[in-house]
Amino acid sequence: MPESNAKQPRQQQKPPGVTADMEPRPRDAMADYEGRGLFSGRRALITGGDSGIGRAVAAAFAKEGADVAVAYLTEHDDAERTAALVRAEGRRCVLLPGDLADVAQCREVVDQTVRQLGGLDILVNNLATQRPVDSPEEITDEQWLHTFDVNIHSYFRVTSAALPHLGDGSVIINTGSVNGLRGNKSLIDYSATKGAIHAWTYAMAQALADRRIRVNCVAPGPVWTPLIPATFPAEKVKEFGSQVPFDEAAHPDDLAPSYVFLASNRLSGYYSGEVIAALGGETTPG
Repeated sequence: MPESNAKQPRQQQKPPGVTADMEPRPRDAMADYEGRGLFSGRRALITGGDSGIGRAVAAAFAKEGADVAVAYLTEHDDAERTAALVRAEGRRCVLLPGDLADVAQCREVVDQTVRQLGGLDILVNNLATQRPVDSPEEITDEQWLHTFDVNIHSYFRVTSAALPHLGDGSVIINTGSVNGLRGNKSLIDYSATKGAIHAWTYAMAQALADRRIRVNCVAPGPVWTPLIPATFPAEKVKEFGSQVPFDEAAHPDDLAPSYVFLASNRLSGYYSGEVIAALGGETTPG
């Protein structure tokens, strides 16, 4: 990890959250990252790519030579900032707003990616939502279904739409979570979806091995993204990251190199069905 991350003060936003209102601003532009042409001629689709981990991954992929499509909900200012980072590297960036909880939108983002970029080689399923609760009884049927629609059903649906366009050497990377490894009493439905993502990664890696499509997952611990002040109370935001041995949350720039590694056939061509847990010094649960 780079220099020590400053602790964040008390703060709160309305969901889904925006980067500009965060203090401190996340390191999410991969400013000091130097690409090596690992993805020259490759086309990537990143869901939830407007900010946070998705933005850092988009910037890193562009520095490696990839054109990038970014699917996101309604955070247009954040998405434009991500697009500017990609285009500054001389790469194409397609912005695809819309709700991926909707089945049709999952197909649409793949169709638009293929149409506007000329194909698809790397899929990063990164979209997520969460809503903390104090007790299981607080989780309504509506909340449960919405969390699953966004966090895991969108992964399945986007991937299903993408598979006809993927082939030998293509890569799928899913974003899991430490909460999918050990659970979280205040993020019950979120934890369930992340556990499902991990198991789905294992199964899909087996199912696609004969087609030489690699499927892997990154399961981060605490990461400083707009989702945190947009979903946690101010006091919990202040303490966010203090539970890990490193005593601080990661920034998106700390995680993006893991996605570069997993997306590169040169670096990780023999890896499939792996869940890389980036937990700030904590031993992987289980």
